[in-house]
Amino acid sequence: MTCRSGVRLIVRCVASLFALVVMHGCTTLTPSTTVKGPGHGVSTEEALKIAMTWAAQAPTLHNVDAQSNAWMRCAVLAHDAMASDQASTREAAASLATSCSRWYIDTLAQGDVIDVRAGHTLLGHRIVRVEFRGLPESLGDHVWLESASQVSVDIFGGVRSRHDGFGVPLVAFAPTCTNRPVCALYPPEGIFRPATFWLEGAPDSTHTGEEPVFVLQYPVTQQDDLVGTQLYRVADDLSAPYAQLINHSNLRRLGWWGLIGGTAVGHRAGVFLFDDYDPNKTPIIMIHGLASSPRIWARLSNAIIGDPQLHKRYQIWHVVYQTNAPLLIERYRVQMYLDTTWKTIDPAGTAPARKGDVLIGHSMGGMIARLLCAQSVPALWTAAFTVPMESLHSSDKDLALLKDIFQFAPYPGVDEEIFMAAPQHGSPAAGYWYGRIAQSLAWEEVPELAVLRRIAKDNPNAIQGDLARDFQLGHLSSLTSLLPDEPVTKVDAQLLPVAGVRYHTIAGVLPGRTPPGDGFVPLSSALIPGAASTLIVQSDHQVPNNAQAIAAVLDILRHHDTTP
Repeated sequence: MTCRSGVRLIVRCVASLFALVVMHGCTTLTPSTTVKGPGHGVSTEEALKIAMTWAAQAPTLHNVDAQSNAWMRCAVLAHDAMASDQASTREAAASLATSCSRWYIDTLAQGDVIDVRAGHTLLGHRIVRVEFRGLPESLGDHVWLESASQVSVDIFGGVRSRHDGFGVPLVAFAPTCTNRPVCALYPPEGIFRPATFWLEGAPDSTHTGEEPVFVLQYPVTQQDDLVGTQLYRVADDLSAPYAQLINHSNLRRLGWWGLIGGTAVGHRAGVFLFDDYDPNKTPIIMIHGLASSPRIWARLSNAIIGDPQLHKRYQIWHVVYQTNAPLLIERYRVQMYLDTTWKTIDPAGTAPARKGDVLIGHSMGGMIARLLCAQSVPALWTAAFTVPMESLHSSDKDLALLKDIFQFAPYPGVDEEIFMAAPQHGSPAAGYWYGRIAQSLAWEEVPELAVLRRIAKDNPNAIQGDLARDFQLGHLSSLTSLLPDEPVTKVDAQLLPVAGVRYHTIAGVLPGRTPPGDGFVPLSSALIPGAASTLIVQSDHQVPNNAQAIAAVLDILRHHDTTP
């Protein structure tokens, strides 16, 4: 510990102890190593006084082990005192137990992370018993810990979803598991979850540190700690783990590389679970846009987990996909990712989570979301081909893929959609010079287009003229799907979600923009008929970052399943 940090620690301790003295009145006692906890000969008031003495002594010790030992003894005895039937004692004890637990772990960490295993663990030259109380299965039995308060939440615009209470909010993280099929649905960067930490005495032991219990509790599902007959709401920080996941990710860079042909994002494409799968929670499936990544959902996802009722009802799934292919291929890919996810987590197909799902799409992700809930029409086929599918000559495998791309039904289980800044009728920006450059770069790395080229080569007279020319020149990509005059785009733009699926539009406009739009998507392209609600906000194309748009999504989610 540096001299400066040591001085800060002493100041913090003195300030906290002064507050406790004012609240409770402190009688200085000599610390005893044989005093037993409540029910073993010491009252809760005496336990609190001894704990305060340990807290006063700890900052004066120059040995890290001695300091951590003093903080540990303080935390354990203060936790015992939380069982008091006196409100003033309980309040002072909970505050001191939290502070001493924090100082204990800060002293051990010395500004770094610490790792612990469930069971008996050596920490600071002392054996402690580590108890995982309700921690998600995805973390396993070995986690790394860091203080949640030290994690920046700038990615969320400074909004931190947290609750005050007893205990120390931490970020618990572990490498992504590999021993179960569901592990493939977790982010490869690792598992990051909230945990709340405190120290307490082992049952039926002397509560002075012989065998302290290092508690890590999952505050999402276990929000309270029962001490004696007293129930305490535990503190939590739900934003810090999510922020750390984003900090460890390189998806922002990969999103751009994925547009122009880079394969790295393609290797990690799929659906990724924000939390451990819950068969009783409704999935919110978020689909990012062109050259983007799930980072676009940072503020919205943080707002959802910060709303206790929404977090209780919903689970967030983020779709990652390579944005270099035409729209119908992207739709096919995302459908395959969803199919794989459901087969992994619910092979029987009976989970309540299968029903009432919500799709949210930004930019091109909104177009994909719309088509996932639409029914294909013959006109979609005739916009690309001059003969029926049965007349084409190619391998069965290639023809099966072609059918999956051009002939589709609404994805089962989805009954509500939200489109954010989605160019449903295309965007003229796709035809600008930078769009044409990206088109030429994106073409070479689309395996599905290689299949279509083989079919075109085997059936040269079966492809519509404009499309055949694009095949030959290598011009088909995600960007060509955004050209308003592209033949297939003109047809798929007319496909709306089927009856029974409610959908909402949120669009952005920039002041002074002619025609009105967000700088990439004209307002006229973002609006579609039949929407249950339409909201226009003052925003550039990054509409999911807009506070008014986020509030509207939260309101839609609150009324989901309750509106006719």
